[in-house]
Amino acid sequence: MTVTYHDSNTRMSQATVHNGTVYLAGQVPDDTSADMRGQTEQVLAKIDRLLAAAGTSKQHVLSALVWVTDMSEFAEMNSVWDAWVVAGRPPARAATEAKLALPEFKVEIMVTAAIPEA
Repeated sequence: MTVTYHDSNTRMSQATVHNGTVYLAGQVPDDTSADMRGQTEQVLAKIDRLLAAAGTSKQHVLSALVWVTDMSEFAEMNSVWDAWVVAGRPPARAATEAKLALPEFKVEIMVTAAIPEA
């Protein structure tokens, strides 16, 4: 059994790969001064980069978990999400309101994706 770890520190990896599947850690924005739209755009861009590094893309996302800190901003997050998702390939998804690691974070997203065979 082979597991590869990407962008790791002593606590966690940003991505792990096993058996043709990549598992991403929850991704949060770098610029916490942005509004919900901006933070969601940042998070999805980070997800795109991590998926590409693992040899896959948003076209192969299997599932997503979304946490937002305020459901009154849920529609704003969803508008960015809907523009990002590949048409006809929406992943299984759950979303909830939660308190995140830093009070400045408005959104965190974690995805799992298949890695297509070469």
